[in-house]
Amino acid sequence: MKRRVVVTGLGLITACGNSVAETWDSLLAGRSGADYIQKFDTEKFDVKFACEVKNFDPLLLIEKREARRMGAFSQFAIFAADEAIKHSGLVIDESNAFDVGTYISSGIGDFWAIEREHEKLLNDGPNRVSPFFIVSAIVNLASGNVSIRYGAKGPNSATATACSAGAHAIGDSFRLIERGDADAMICGGAESAITPMSVAGFNSMKAMSTFNDNPKMASRPFDANRDGFVIGEGAGILILEELEFAKKRGAKILAEIVGYGMTGDAFHQTSPDPSGSGAIRVMQKAIKDAGITPDKIGYINAHGTSTPYNDASETKAIKAVFGEHAYKLAVSSTKSMTGHALGAAGGIEAVISVMSLINQKLPPTINLENPDPECDLDYVPNVPRDAKVDYVLSNSFGFGGTNASLVFKRWEE
Repeated sequence: MKRRVVVTGLGLITACGNSVAETWDSLLAGRSGADYIQKFDTEKFDVKFACEVKNFDPLLLIEKREARRMGAFSQFAIFAADEAIKHSGLVIDESNAFDVGTYISSGIGDFWAIEREHEKLLNDGPNRVSPFFIVSAIVNLASGNVSIRYGAKGPNSATATACSAGAHAIGDSFRLIERGDADAMICGGAESAITPMSVAGFNSMKAMSTFNDNPKMASRPFDANRDGFVIGEGAGILILEELEFAKKRGAKILAEIVGYGMTGDAFHQTSPDPSGSGAIRVMQKAIKDAGITPDKIGYINAHGTSTPYNDASETKAIKAVFGEHAYKLAVSSTKSMTGHALGAAGGIEAVISVMSLINQKLPPTINLENPDPECDLDYVPNVPRDAKVDYVLSNSFGFGGTNASLVFKRWEE
């Protein structure tokens, strides 16, 4: 018999706020986190804006000596994990350390460290490369640093599955607890890849919006005038626990995770399969895993990147999975406000999905002014909505055709 898995803590660092409460309030207010890039000079760039994390000081929580050894994505992960752990009330000590794990993924790791140290190598020679370069950059160090800081000695892992990475971390953590390999997991995604090379590379692929005149209007999922995604950064962390483990320690249960699916498109390096095959199957798998019928889903937090191909393909897939119910459920893309945080997106959007269940409110898709005729579902345009929702589905799709879907259920005894 599968063990039940519940959510007991949430943590966020996003362009919309440096906590769950700040981010959630911004989403309900329809405030975009996009603005002109402050991290580097964009004079020669076609894209001059992003969804950067603001007013972030790692020294508020991390000792200066330790902060120097960490990439920004690890710092984001620690801040979000700290919020989630405190929110959950989970105390990790000798009695449970072997049963608490960390699984925090990233698409790229610390791109800043790669660029900075490569420049030192070229300009100053190999002996000037930092001894902390490798541990700053590699993808699994967000999970590793959180594990070290909080003494979690259970499973410690990370995936690098592009924009599905955070969702895969949560889904895999769900499986680890289900089958008894852990009693609790600190899981999600973290990313800090708003760098010159990253922005230049995505722009060369024609994947990013170039709406420089008004950055806050640039991310416009499902709108006919969308022209690409807005790159974001941050971290989204959940505390998952086996139900009886959580109850025994008197945890406040926020929601239950009941379904997880993962599929591959086997189609193209960057473009989604136009048939929507991978997206269709991943949603079907997650819903089947949850043991429910599609009509039970009341809200979908869409991958919704604001790229021409993704939004149309995802809409087509939703229609294929849900049939007539597709026109009765609500769909929104919070990337319209947070930007696309790459490997952190699935973690951030899982937190938002749980908040939707807790508060029975649906965050909007902002900047939806001229709907694409191919995108004809209810995208909660521009303003939030009160709604009675029992099940929420969160989608994440990544380059290489890697897909993940998560199903969360409103908690009830």
